[in-house]
Parts: sequence; structure tokens; C-alpha cells
Amino acid sequence: MLKVFYPHFLINSVVELTPERLRTLGIEYLLLDVDCTLKRYSNQEPEPDVKAWLKSLKDENFKLCLLSNGVGKRIGQFAESVQLPFIAKACKPFTSGCRRAFSEHGFIPEKTALVGDQIFADVMAGRLSGITTFCVTPLSPEEEHWFTRIKRPFEKIVLSSFRRKFPDGVWKER
Repeated sequence: MLKVFYPHFLINSVVELTPERLRTLGIEYLLLDVDCTLKRYSNQEPEPDVKAWLKSLKDENFKLCLLSNGVGKRIGQFAESVQLPFIAKACKPFTSGCRRAFSEHGFIPEKTALVGDQIFADVMAGRLSGITTFCVTPLSPEEEHWFTRIKRPFEKIVLSSFRRKFPDGVWKER
């Protein structure tokens, strides 16, 4: 039952996902949440290390797509700044955004991972879509909308349970 709330991997930052680590896991395609995952909510640009990470993945021929519940114009501007395709209004935790990435961008679910900061949006969308999930420590959660902040205490409960079962931060099927 809790499986849908548990990420496959807990990480502190997207930059931990090196090309080597992703290849070892069989990942070729990444769906990337934007706010509090790639950038602070109030910023329009990612931090320099994240920008360099995105470039390194593109240079290594990983296929990337932004997947955000945000509105098209704001996410489109960010997508343009990092030169990536995007799907806005993804309606996470529902699977429609992930399915659009599969069909519009040719992502293969078995080789795709979703990277995001929210259990009840990103992780659930990825789990329900049958793809690998990485949950990152959110950047600047204090800047988020109130409707995201009210979910954070419940996420802490889920993450605490996850860490008790999987202290190394890696989901192990039982």
C-alpha cells in the first residue's frame, strides 16, 4: 500500500545523478520536476551546478523533459532558458503527464525515471506510471505556494517510514 508513496531512491540533489549512476540503473530518459527540484521556486534560472549537470547529461545523450504542474508560460520560459522540452500542467500525481512524455518524446517507461521533490505529486506520478523515481531534498520549500507547504508535514511522515525501512535511501522490493 505504501509502495506508491515510496520513491525508489532518496537523494539530496539532482547533481548526484551522474551519467554513470544513471547508466548503471538502465536509465536513458529523465522527466524532471522544475520548482524546488531544479531551481528555487522564486528563481527563473537553475543554480550553476544544476545548469552544468543538465549540460553534462545532454552531452552524454540522455533524453530530458521537464514535467511540471506549473502553468505553461512560466515553465515554458524556464524550459527555453535550459533548452529542454517541457510538459506543463502535468496534473501530477496523475499519470497523464508521464504518458504524454512517453508518446510525444518517445520515452520508454522501462528506461525512464522521474526526478522530483514531492511525494504526493512526483513520486506518486512516477510510481503509478511504472517508472523509477528519485526524490530530492526540496530547494527552498519555504517559498512554495501554501497548497504545497500543507503537504510537507505528511511527506515527512512518509519519508520517516521510508528511512526506517530503507536506511540507505534505496527501495528494495520485498
